[in-house]
Amino acid sequence: MREALSHPVYRKLLAAQVLSVFGSGLTTVALGLLAFELAGANAGAVLGIALALKMVAYVGLAPLATALAANLPRRPFLITLDLCRAALVLLLPFVTEIWQIYVLVFAFQAFSAAFTPTFQATIPDILTDERQYTQALSLSRLSYDLESLLSPMLAGLLLSLMSFHWLFAGTALGFLCSAALVRSVHLPQPRGGAVAAPFRKRLTRGAWIYLATPRLRGMLALYLAVAAGSAMVIVNTVVRVKDTLALGDAAVALHFAAYGLGSMVVALTLPRLLEKIAARQAMLAGGVMLALLMALAALGPSLNAGLLLWSALGAAAALVQTPSGLILRRSCAEPDRPAVFAAQFALSHACWLLAYPAAGLLGAALGLDATFAIMAAVAALSTAAARHLWPALDPEEIEHEHLAFAHEHAEGDADHHPAGTGPHHTHAPLRHKHRYVIDDHHPHWQHSA
Repeated sequence: MREALSHPVYRKLLAAQVLSVFGSGLTTVALGLLAFELAGANAGAVLGIALALKMVAYVGLAPLATALAANLPRRPFLITLDLCRAALVLLLPFVTEIWQIYVLVFAFQAFSAAFTPTFQATIPDILTDERQYTQALSLSRLSYDLESLLSPMLAGLLLSLMSFHWLFAGTALGFLCSAALVRSVHLPQPRGGAVAAPFRKRLTRGAWIYLATPRLRGMLALYLAVAAGSAMVIVNTVVRVKDTLALGDAAVALHFAAYGLGSMVVALTLPRLLEKIAARQAMLAGGVMLALLMALAALGPSLNAGLLLWSALGAAAALVQTPSGLILRRSCAEPDRPAVFAAQFALSHACWLLAYPAAGLLGAALGLDATFAIMAAVAALSTAAARHLWPALDPEEIEHEHLAFAHEHAEGDADHHPAGTGPHHTHAPLRHKHRYVIDDHHPHWQHSA
């Protein structure tokens, strides 16, 4: 990871991400305790609704926020979002009604829905070398895995010294430090037509590019497989351990640690792996593994076998998720990155919005073994769909032919119309070869002509 970490701007942004992620982890623990304080035995239902609100905010608001912010300077925008999240977290210790939790959680996640894709789209503008960017994706995956392992331990240590209400203060401090780190660096600003385009076009542009690109449609299908597997882990681990195996809280923590450890191993080794095999191969292998591993989980494994399965599930999910930024960067022009990253953020979380309630409701109605079998089938079908949607022959550069056509770009889009012409201009027939992405000049996907 040394090459990515040698970049001073990226180092500060990674530190900002780590602080933000660990702050969110502390909030998760504190929110559970707050829900129990207000709702008692119904705390699980409260947290379930809060989790659903989080997904609704992510799915519905990420493209909207990205479209609204297209003309805003990135650095002040990200700083403002961090400050808003810190302020909202500081309000949580003072809530007295359950509905107040829902309002604050939705508002907090709305700001996160604006922050995360904007932040993610900034990294490839800073690390333009693909090797460094691959390392950055692995470091990002590691930060999330370390949070899942260390945040509960850090929260436990702090709770031995203070009330859980102070965890919210720790979260706010993390966001304030993140804002300070973002303020200390210069961030590149998106250019061209994606910024100058009308709001309605900016709102739908990311989804249009995403769904018109075969490899991205295939990647979305793989994310449904990941959602099926990770939803079973997140929703039903506690049921498997405490009900099926009749074990205690320590065994629950061991299962989650095993899942995170498997993901971390892949994050550490994937940069070198991707030098030898294509990202498509690695991601499809992850989808196949998810289906097979959940089929094995349907057999009701023992504690030790279950820990091995959970570790392998974490590795399989990371095989799909970690290279996704590479595929996104490859599949859009630089000015369109924020919109496409926002589309990925919204569409992938839509998969979790389906998978979370399915895992919980099916598990309660049919039992865990049957639910694992159903989710294994979902992962298998999703992976098969991905293999079909994402062609094995998928070159970056495609030779293709343009017929004569006239169109108009937004004012200020100097990237697309030639010097000496206005936004409205005509293109002569043309046959050429270049890196092919969906944009105003290439509204439909073409294979090599």
